[in-house]
Amino acid sequence: MEKFTQNYIDSFMAELLRRNPGEPEFHQAVHEVLVSVAPYIMDYPHLRDLKILERIAEPERVVMFRVPWTDDRGEVRINRGYRVQCNSALGPYKGGIRFHASVNLSIMKFLAFEQTFKNSLTTLPMGGAKGGADFYPRGCSDGEVMRFCQSFMTELFRHIGQDTDVPAGDIGVGGREIGFLFGQYKRLANEFTGTLTGKGLGWGGSLLRPEATGYGLCYFAEQMLERVGESFEGKTVLVSGSGNVAQHAAQKAMRLGARVVTLSDSDGFIHDPDGLDEEKMAYVLELKNIRRGRIKEYATKFPGATYYPGKRPWGIPCDIALPCATQNEIGKEDAEALLKGGCRCVAEGANMPSTPEAVALFLENRILYSPGKASNAGGVATSGLEMSQNSMRVHWTREEVDAHLHRIMSDIHAACLRYGEESDGYINYVKGANLAGFIKVADAMVDQGLV
Repeated sequence: MEKFTQNYIDSFMAELLRRNPGEPEFHQAVHEVLVSVAPYIMDYPHLRDLKILERIAEPERVVMFRVPWTDDRGEVRINRGYRVQCNSALGPYKGGIRFHASVNLSIMKFLAFEQTFKNSLTTLPMGGAKGGADFYPRGCSDGEVMRFCQSFMTELFRHIGQDTDVPAGDIGVGGREIGFLFGQYKRLANEFTGTLTGKGLGWGGSLLRPEATGYGLCYFAEQMLERVGESFEGKTVLVSGSGNVAQHAAQKAMRLGARVVTLSDSDGFIHDPDGLDEEKMAYVLELKNIRRGRIKEYATKFPGATYYPGKRPWGIPCDIALPCATQNEIGKEDAEALLKGGCRCVAEGANMPSTPEAVALFLENRILYSPGKASNAGGVATSGLEMSQNSMRVHWTREEVDAHLHRIMSDIHAACLRYGEESDGYINYVKGANLAGFIKVADAMVDQGLV
């Protein structure tokens, strides 16, 4: 059986690479899921005969479009926009919009593919999609960002809707960008619906949505730790990134008793041996969200911290690592450094932040390791809760949303335990998350026929 399974994996990947050349991030994401679910597919031949995974790996729709706009000098600028609608077996497409210079078709397809299984894990009725543009808001004026968002939405609006596709924010798309995008959607569609999530509280947004991905990450990691008789209390934690997810992961870990000692951005990282506190956290929120500054300024404000330009934080000794920046930020050498430094738990806040070589090391060394599709699902789960509130025209309290978020992260953890326990008792959260997400999508696709 192992030989047949490996033959299936090899032939599947050969065909995927042939049909999708030059898309390494997409290849990586598909292979990770394939390795986990191939034995299950071998046990249920109808899934192989119906080519369920092949169909999931082929997006239902890919939209690429030109985004023309003018900067403050009146110069015409042109970017490329994307929306990859991967799978709608479980509900309307759902997934973020990313504005970053690195955005390309491979990254959009990888993120939409991952989103399909992540949304399945939340237990909410949402399909998987992702979108974005190779536009970077940093350094742009509010007027430039508004003009770009309006041009982007002028094309996108015809492909989305509250019962079709509900985008949200992602890297480079925060409250300001969601506001501009929603305003243009409302103007063009002539309707006020919950077609985007991450909205302002005064016009359809949900309490706890900004915090949800980071808080959910810590709720999931907390359950991983509790299962082996540990907690965040007294632990040294490394956090990468300094955007929305990193900020609130650091904040929640700190409030759970951990000592959070690092934050980073694309230029480098800061190491604060004393750890973050409420005053330092308030400064980070002001620095990144209001002044849109760089993390190196933290070391100037708090002289006890050291700034390391051009480096990542994974060489600092720690107990827990929460990668919250971007894909493939932990390579093999970084993973080796984490293990050497005493790290016993890696919970991903970003999407696919660990390379396959790094993941292999974590699993070989039997540390607690959770993939982003499980541990960072709190963000899209709370977006789903925002959709529910919009549909019912109600507004839940912070406590109600937090209770739902806790329950969803607990359900995801339980699903990972159910499908990820190995013969020696070790929980392979990668296998557990992939199988739990896949089975729900696969069953729905079988029920709905060849579409």
